[in-house]
Order: sequence, then C-alpha cells, then structure tokens
Amino acid sequence: MNLLDFPKGRKDHAHPTPITGGLAMLAGVLVVSLSTFAHIDAGLIAFLSASAVLVVVGLLDDRLDLPWTVRIPAQVVAALIMVYVGGVRIEQLGPVFGLDGISLGWLSVPFTVFATLGLINAINMVDGADGLAGSLVLTALALLSAAAIYSGNMVVASRAMILGGTVLAFLMFNLRFPWRPKAKLFMGNAGSAFLGFVIAWFAFRLTQNPGHPVNPVFALWCVAIPVMDTLVLMIRRVRNKRSPFIADRNHIHHLMLEGGFGPTQAAIALSLFTALCVLVVGQAMRLDVPHPVLLGAFVLMCLGWYWLTGRRQRAVRLFHCVYTMRLPGTRRPQVELVPVPVPRRHATNNKDY
Repeated sequence: MNLLDFPKGRKDHAHPTPITGGLAMLAGVLVVSLSTFAHIDAGLIAFLSASAVLVVVGLLDDRLDLPWTVRIPAQVVAALIMVYVGGVRIEQLGPVFGLDGISLGWLSVPFTVFATLGLINAINMVDGADGLAGSLVLTALALLSAAAIYSGNMVVASRAMILGGTVLAFLMFNLRFPWRPKAKLFMGNAGSAFLGFVIAWFAFRLTQNPGHPVNPVFALWCVAIPVMDTLVLMIRRVRNKRSPFIADRNHIHHLMLEGGFGPTQAAIALSLFTALCVLVVGQAMRLDVPHPVLLGAFVLMCLGWYWLTGRRQRAVRLFHCVYTMRLPGTRRPQVELVPVPVPRRHATNNKDY
C-alpha cells in the first residue's frame, strides 16, 4: 500500500520506513479489549470508534498528505464521539483555580473538543525523533495510572496500563538501540493522532471523576513537554504572521539534536524530566500547595521556554551544556579545535570564544 515515510524535505532519516505503527497499536488494543473484557460497554465502543476514525484519516494523511482542513474536522468528530457516546468530557475546572462547584455548563462540549484537538496536535508536533512521542506518551500513561491507583480508580488504571503496554510494544520497533541504529517502524500521523486521543481520554476520565478526584493540573504536568512546545511554537508563528500549522525545525527535539543529543537520549532525557516534574507536583499537592501555584509554575516554564528559544543558538547552547554533563549512554563530543589567525586589532580575550 506504499505506507512508507520517504526521506525528503525536513525528514532526515536515511531509508524509507513503514508508518503503520498507529494501525498496529489500534489493532493491539482491539485484540486485547475483545479478548479480555467480558462486557463491551458504551465507553469502550466510543473509544475504539473514535480511535478508528483518527487512525483511518491518519493513514490517508500519511499516504496522500491531507490538508489540515480535512484532519481537523476528523479530530472534531472523534472528540464528539468521546463526549456523546463515551460520556467523557471536561465539566469542572474549578479545582484548577482552587475553587469548588464551578461547572462549565454549555461550554463543556466546546472546551472538551478544543482540549482534545490541542492534545492530539501536541503529540503530533513532538513526533519528530525516533522514540520521542512514544516515550513521552508511555511516561504520561504510567504517571496517570499511578495517580489512578492512588485515588482508587482501578478501572482507569487498568485500561491505561493496557494502552501503556501497547505503546511499549511499539517502542521496541521505534527506538534506536546499539544493535539497531535506526527505527524499523514509525507511528505516522495515524499513530500520533491515536496517542494524543488516548492521553485526552484518560486525562479527562481521571480528572473529571467526583468519586476519585485528581486535579487537572496533575494531568497537565504529565504532558508538560508537548503542550509547552506546541503553545510556544504556535504563539511565535502567529506573532511572525505565519500559519501555526506550518512545520519547521524549531521544536524542542530539533534543538536537542543540534545540541548533541541522539534521538534515544533526547527521548530518555525528556521522559525523565517529565517524571521528575510530576513527582515534585504530586508531592506539592500532598503538602497542600495551592493548585493555582502549580498552574502558575507551568505558565512560568512556558514563558521561560519562550524566552530561551527567542534566540535559537541560546537554546542549542543550553542543551549542549546539558549533554556534556555525560547523561547515561552519552559520550563527550570530540571537537577538533583549529587555530585561526586573528589580526591584532581584532583580537579578543579568551572568554569571547
């Protein structure tokens, strides 16, 4: 079917690579669901139906390069299936701001659709290096599962772990290893849309359950990297009078690769950073730190990233400094210094080099 990702344009992989990862993950979930659950409820039907819409449209996008005017309506349809068939929606935002009893009312459906589209496209935008999107989603699912167990919501925990196992299986073919220097399989747009929807589904199920309450701020920190990167890039593109949907090489993984990280190292580093942030946020919640403070911390991180990436070289230099701290599995780059004669009147001191 020619479902291959060919090296061209911004794509720097060396060989045509299958992009059936999204289809494979959905097939895995379908097989496990039908063979494990004795009762197929409306929620499962809604999840599988919405996922099928996203994967089919994603495969067509991978094959035909569909415009965003086709992709976005498909994502809206998937979100509406989640709301009206699955009964999953965002109804309460009060806990985010330290308030109780504030319902979104008629804004619940449009806000849920908007948030779902945001998460789908955030995962799509961060899917630019082998293993990165899958690792971040696996980390988020593990953290959401842990929060679900802590809050007593075992249904969400068990189903999130099934999806985590699916993503882990995909990563076995998508990550680079010493014995396999390139990915054997990409998730494609079908996979990134599917995983973005997965995060939306479980985040909403977890944070909108009055019987097992988990604050939405916690879920936000579970996907802090893709959300922050997407927000900052889209704001900068709009300010530069460009379409927010035009692709470029200014994502966080591009800057990390320029700073010396390999794809696998970048995926591990960002996943560990996410886990560390969530552990700190979770401990802060246990110590009754006001939730608006934790939301403000996320906003400050976004503002800091916006400032740091205002000059590309500044961000690359930071990642190079982090890289040379010798993360596990890394080596200091061997740089050959070549002396260049400088006229005396232009001579500078050493700290300027």
